Amino acid sequence: MKKISAAFDGLKFSEATLEYATNLSAQSHALLSGVFLTDILYHSFNLYDMIGSQGISKTKLNRLLEKDEATREQAVKLFKKSCKTAGISNTVHLDDQFAIDDLLKESIYSDLVIIGAAEAMSRYQTHTPTPFVRELLADASCPVLVVPQAYHAIERVVVLYDGHPSSVFAVKMFNYLMPFLRNLPTEIVYAAGPASPGSLPDDVLIKEFIRCHYPEAIYTTLTGETEQALIMHLQKTSPNTLVVMGAYNRGAVSRMFKSSMADKLIGVLNTPVFIAHHR
Repeated sequence: MKKISAAFDGLKFSEATLEYATNLSAQSHALLSGVFLTDILYHSFNLYDMIGSQGISKTKLNRLLEKDEATREQAVKLFKKSCKTAGISNTVHLDDQFAIDDLLKESIYSDLVIIGAAEAMSRYQTHTPTPFVRELLADASCPVLVVPQAYHAIERVVVLYDGHPSSVFAVKMFNYLMPFLRNLPTEIVYAAGPASPGSLPDDVLIKEFIRCHYPEAIYTTLTGETEQALIMHLQKTSPNTLVVMGAYNRGAVSRMFKSSMADKLIGVLNTPVFIAHHR
Protein backbone atom coordinates (compact mmCIF):
# COMPACT_ATOMS: atom_id res chain seq x y z
CA MET A 1 0.00 0.00 0.00
CA LYS A 2 1.51 3.30 -1.09
CA LYS A 3 -1.20 5.91 -0.46
CA ILE A 4 -3.89 6.24 2.19
CA SER A 5 -6.50 9.00 2.16
CA ALA A 6 -8.02 9.84 5.54
CA ALA A 7 -11.23 11.85 5.40
CA PHE A 8 -11.83 14.54 8.02
CA ASP A 9 -14.52 17.05 8.84
CA GLY A 10 -12.39 19.96 9.99
CA LEU A 11 -15.22 21.31 12.14
CA LYS A 12 -15.61 18.03 14.06
CA PHE A 13 -12.14 16.52 13.80
CA SER A 14 -11.95 12.79 14.52
CA GLU A 15 -8.84 11.90 16.50
CA ALA A 16 -9.75 8.20 16.21
CA THR A 17 -9.61 8.41 12.42
CA LEU A 18 -6.26 10.20 12.71
CA GLU A 19 -4.86 7.49 14.99
CA TYR A 20 -6.01 4.61 12.76
CA ALA A 21 -4.62 6.43 9.72
CA THR A 22 -1.23 7.25 11.22
CA ASN A 23 -0.75 3.75 12.61
CA LEU A 24 -1.60 2.03 9.32
CA SER A 25 0.50 4.52 7.34
CA ALA A 26 3.49 3.91 9.61
CA GLN A 27 3.18 0.13 9.27
CA SER A 28 2.83 0.25 5.48
CA HIS A 29 5.28 3.14 4.90
CA ALA A 30 2.53 4.83 2.89
CA LEU A 31 1.91 8.46 2.03
CA LEU A 32 -0.96 9.72 4.19
CA SER A 33 -3.23 12.25 2.53
CA GLY A 34 -5.36 14.23 4.95
CA VAL A 35 -8.52 15.08 3.03
CA PHE A 36 -10.21 17.95 4.84
CA LEU A 37 -13.72 18.10 3.51
CA THR A 38 -15.87 21.18 3.41
CA ASP A 39 -19.11 21.91 1.65
CA ILE A 40 -20.50 25.24 0.51
CA LEU A 41 -23.72 24.46 2.40
CA TYR A 42 -22.14 23.18 5.64
CA HIS A 43 -21.22 25.40 8.59
CA SER A 44 -21.10 25.03 12.36
CA PHE A 45 -23.78 27.69 12.79
CA ASN A 46 -27.42 28.12 11.78
CA LEU A 47 -29.58 30.93 10.49
CA TYR A 48 -30.46 32.25 13.95
CA ASP A 49 -26.78 32.74 14.83
CA MET A 50 -26.49 35.29 12.01
CA ILE A 51 -29.44 37.46 13.05
CA GLY A 52 -28.77 40.88 14.56
CA SER A 53 -31.02 43.77 15.49
CA GLN A 54 -31.50 44.63 11.81
CA GLY A 55 -32.04 41.06 10.57
CA ILE A 56 -29.22 39.09 8.96
CA SER A 57 -25.98 40.67 10.16
CA LYS A 58 -23.08 40.63 7.72
CA THR A 59 -20.72 41.34 10.61
CA LYS A 60 -22.00 38.33 12.55
CA LEU A 61 -21.84 36.14 9.46
CA ASN A 62 -18.23 37.09 8.74
CA ARG A 63 -17.28 36.46 12.36
CA LEU A 64 -18.89 33.01 12.27
CA LEU A 65 -17.21 32.14 8.98
CA GLU A 66 -13.84 33.23 10.37
CA LYS A 67 -14.40 31.06 13.45
CA ASP A 68 -15.15 28.03 11.24
CA GLU A 69 -12.03 28.70 9.19
CA ALA A 70 -9.89 28.92 12.33
CA THR A 71 -11.34 25.61 13.57
CA ARG A 72 -10.47 23.92 10.28
CA GLU A 73 -6.95 25.39 10.30
CA GLN A 74 -6.39 24.04 13.82
CA ALA A 75 -7.48 20.56 12.66
CA VAL A 76 -4.98 20.68 9.78
CA LYS A 77 -2.21 21.70 12.20
CA LEU A 78 -3.04 18.77 14.47
CA PHE A 79 -2.93 16.38 11.49
CA LYS A 80 0.47 17.69 10.35
CA LYS A 81 1.89 17.60 13.88
CA SER A 82 0.76 13.98 14.38
CA CYS A 83 2.29 12.91 11.07
CA LYS A 84 5.56 14.64 11.88
CA THR A 85 5.70 13.00 15.30
CA ALA A 86 5.09 9.58 13.71
CA GLY A 87 7.61 10.22 10.92
CA ILE A 88 4.97 9.75 8.21
CA SER A 89 5.11 11.24 4.71
CA ASN A 90 1.96 13.30 4.37
CA THR A 91 0.04 15.79 2.32
CA VAL A 92 -3.10 17.85 2.89
CA HIS A 93 -5.98 18.30 0.45
CA LEU A 94 -8.41 21.11 1.22
CA ASP A 95 -11.50 20.23 -0.79
CA ASP A 96 -14.06 23.01 -0.73
CA GLN A 97 -16.96 22.35 -3.08
CA PHE A 98 -19.18 19.30 -2.57
CA ALA A 99 -17.71 16.96 0.01
CA ILE A 100 -18.94 13.62 -1.34
CA ASP A 101 -17.89 14.39 -4.92
CA ASP A 102 -14.45 15.48 -3.75
CA LEU A 103 -13.96 12.36 -1.62
CA LEU A 104 -15.10 10.01 -4.37
CA LYS A 105 -12.55 11.62 -6.68
CA GLU A 106 -9.87 11.13 -4.01
CA SER A 107 -10.76 7.43 -3.89
CA ILE A 108 -9.82 7.03 -7.56
CA TYR A 109 -6.24 7.97 -6.73
CA SER A 110 -5.86 6.16 -3.39
CA ASP A 111 -5.19 2.60 -2.30
CA LEU A 112 -7.41 2.99 0.74
CA VAL A 113 -9.82 5.57 2.20
CA ILE A 114 -10.24 5.75 5.97
CA ILE A 115 -13.33 7.45 7.37
CA GLY A 116 -15.17 7.56 10.67
CA ALA A 117 -18.56 5.85 10.72
CA ALA A 118 -20.06 9.01 12.23
CA GLU A 119 -18.78 11.45 9.58
CA ALA A 120 -21.88 13.27 8.36
CA MET A 121 -20.71 16.64 6.98
CA SER A 122 -23.69 18.07 8.79
CA ARG A 123 -24.45 19.94 12.00
CA TYR A 124 -27.01 17.33 12.93
CA GLN A 125 -26.47 14.02 14.66
CA THR A 126 -27.53 10.90 12.77
CA HIS A 127 -27.20 7.14 13.07
CA THR A 128 -24.08 5.32 11.92
CA PRO A 129 -23.12 4.76 9.25
CA THR A 130 -24.32 8.18 8.17
CA PRO A 131 -25.88 8.83 4.75
CA PHE A 132 -22.57 10.45 3.79
CA VAL A 133 -20.58 7.31 4.64
CA ARG A 134 -23.12 5.04 2.93
CA GLU A 135 -22.83 7.06 -0.27
CA LEU A 136 -19.05 6.83 -0.13
CA LEU A 137 -19.20 3.05 0.37
CA ALA A 138 -21.57 2.61 -2.54
CA ASP A 139 -19.46 4.51 -5.07
CA ALA A 140 -15.83 4.49 -3.85
CA SER A 141 -13.19 3.41 -6.36
CA CYS A 142 -10.95 1.79 -3.74
CA PRO A 143 -11.45 -0.17 -0.51
CA VAL A 144 -12.75 1.79 2.47
CA LEU A 145 -11.93 1.31 6.15
CA VAL A 146 -14.80 2.57 8.30
CA VAL A 147 -13.58 3.21 11.84
CA PRO A 148 -15.35 3.77 15.17
CA GLN A 149 -15.21 6.90 17.30
CA ALA A 150 -12.57 5.49 19.66
CA TYR A 151 -9.22 4.02 18.60
CA HIS A 152 -8.21 0.48 19.53
CA ALA A 153 -5.04 -1.17 18.26
CA ILE A 154 -5.78 -3.93 15.73
CA GLU A 155 -4.92 -7.29 17.26
CA ARG A 156 -7.28 -9.71 15.48
CA VAL A 157 -8.96 -10.09 12.07
CA VAL A 158 -12.38 -11.58 11.24
CA VAL A 159 -13.14 -12.29 7.58
CA LEU A 160 -16.79 -12.65 6.55
CA TYR A 161 -17.15 -15.24 3.77
CA ASP A 162 -20.31 -16.19 1.89
CA GLY A 163 -19.07 -18.12 -1.13
CA HIS A 164 -19.52 -15.25 -3.57
CA PRO A 165 -16.57 -13.74 -5.49
CA SER A 166 -17.09 -10.43 -3.72
CA SER A 167 -16.19 -11.82 -0.31
CA VAL A 168 -13.05 -13.49 -1.72
CA PHE A 169 -12.10 -10.28 -3.51
CA ALA A 170 -12.28 -8.43 -0.20
CA VAL A 171 -9.79 -10.90 1.30
CA LYS A 172 -7.46 -10.38 -1.66
CA MET A 173 -7.57 -6.60 -1.36
CA PHE A 174 -7.11 -6.70 2.40
CA ASN A 175 -4.13 -9.03 2.07
CA TYR A 176 -2.51 -6.98 -0.70
CA LEU A 177 -2.97 -3.69 1.17
CA MET A 178 -2.16 -4.84 4.70
CA PRO A 179 0.23 -7.81 4.53
CA PHE A 180 1.74 -6.63 7.82
CA LEU A 181 -1.42 -7.94 9.57
CA ARG A 182 -1.01 -11.52 8.27
CA ASN A 183 0.41 -12.78 11.53
CA LEU A 184 -2.54 -11.67 13.62
CA PRO A 185 -5.08 -14.28 14.80
CA THR A 186 -7.54 -14.64 11.89
CA GLU A 187 -11.03 -16.11 11.87
CA ILE A 188 -13.06 -16.96 8.73
CA VAL A 189 -16.78 -16.70 9.50
CA TYR A 190 -19.51 -18.25 7.36
CA ALA A 191 -23.15 -17.75 8.27
CA ALA A 192 -25.16 -20.70 7.01
CA GLY A 193 -28.73 -19.43 6.81
CA PRO A 194 -31.76 -21.72 7.01
CA ALA A 195 -31.62 -22.43 3.27
CA SER A 196 -27.81 -22.66 3.04
CA PRO A 197 -25.55 -25.71 3.23
CA GLY A 198 -23.91 -26.29 6.58
CA SER A 199 -20.45 -26.59 5.07
CA LEU A 200 -18.35 -23.81 3.55
CA PRO A 201 -19.20 -23.08 -0.10
CA ASP A 202 -16.29 -24.23 -2.31
CA ASP A 203 -14.77 -25.66 0.84
CA VAL A 204 -11.56 -27.02 -0.71
CA LEU A 205 -10.86 -23.93 -2.81
CA ILE A 206 -11.44 -21.31 -0.13
CA LYS A 207 -9.37 -23.18 2.46
CA GLU A 208 -6.57 -23.64 -0.07
CA PHE A 209 -6.63 -19.90 -0.84
CA ILE A 210 -6.79 -18.81 2.80
CA ARG A 211 -4.00 -21.21 3.75
CA CYS A 212 -1.67 -19.43 1.29
CA HIS A 213 -2.13 -16.12 3.12
CA TYR A 214 -3.35 -16.99 6.62
CA PRO A 215 -2.14 -20.52 7.37
CA GLU A 216 -3.17 -20.36 11.03
CA ALA A 217 -6.73 -19.13 10.34
CA ILE A 218 -9.61 -20.78 12.15
CA TYR A 219 -13.08 -21.35 10.66
CA THR A 220 -16.46 -20.69 12.25
CA THR A 221 -19.81 -21.68 10.75
CA LEU A 222 -22.86 -19.94 12.21
CA THR A 223 -26.39 -21.33 12.02
CA GLY A 224 -29.77 -19.64 12.14
CA GLU A 225 -30.92 -16.42 10.51
CA THR A 226 -27.89 -14.93 8.78
CA GLU A 227 -28.11 -11.32 9.91
CA GLN A 228 -28.88 -12.08 13.53
CA ALA A 229 -26.24 -14.82 13.74
CA LEU A 230 -23.52 -12.53 12.37
CA ILE A 231 -24.40 -9.63 14.63
CA MET A 232 -24.52 -11.81 17.75
CA HIS A 233 -21.19 -13.43 16.90
CA LEU A 234 -19.38 -10.20 16.06
CA GLN A 235 -20.70 -8.34 19.09
CA LYS A 236 -18.74 -10.80 21.21
CA THR A 237 -15.47 -9.75 19.62
CA SER A 238 -13.17 -7.22 21.26
CA PRO A 239 -12.82 -3.64 19.96
CA ASN A 240 -9.32 -4.66 18.83
CA THR A 241 -10.84 -6.74 16.00
CA LEU A 242 -10.89 -5.67 12.35
CA VAL A 243 -13.75 -7.05 10.21
CA VAL A 244 -13.25 -7.71 6.48
CA MET A 245 -16.24 -7.91 4.14
CA GLY A 246 -17.15 -7.41 0.49
CA ALA A 247 -19.92 -6.38 -1.92
CA TYR A 248 -21.22 -3.08 -0.66
CA ASN A 249 -21.98 -1.76 -4.15
CA ARG A 250 -25.57 -1.03 -5.16
CA GLY A 251 -27.31 -3.99 -6.75
CA ALA A 252 -25.01 -6.51 -5.07
CA VAL A 253 -26.31 -10.06 -5.29
CA SER A 254 -24.56 -11.33 -2.19
CA ARG A 255 -27.21 -12.54 0.23
CA MET A 256 -24.99 -11.88 3.24
CA PHE A 257 -23.28 -8.64 2.47
CA LYS A 258 -25.84 -6.48 0.71
CA SER A 259 -25.79 -2.82 1.70
CA SER A 260 -28.28 -3.16 4.56
CA MET A 261 -26.17 -5.92 6.14
CA ALA A 262 -23.04 -3.76 6.06
CA ASP A 263 -25.00 -0.81 7.44
CA LYS A 264 -26.23 -2.84 10.38
CA LEU A 265 -22.82 -4.28 11.17
CA ILE A 266 -21.17 -0.86 11.11
CA GLY A 267 -24.01 0.51 13.21
CA VAL A 268 -23.74 -2.05 16.02
CA LEU A 269 -20.02 -2.86 16.06
CA ASN A 270 -17.32 -0.88 17.83
CA THR A 271 -14.63 -2.17 15.47
CA PRO A 272 -13.12 -1.01 12.16
CA VAL A 273 -14.72 -2.58 9.08
CA PHE A 274 -12.78 -3.04 5.82
CA ILE A 275 -15.06 -3.06 2.75
CA ALA A 276 -13.99 -3.71 -0.84
CA HIS A 277 -16.05 -3.70 -4.03
CA HIS A 278 -16.11 -6.42 -6.62
CA ARG A 279 -17.45 -4.67 -9.69
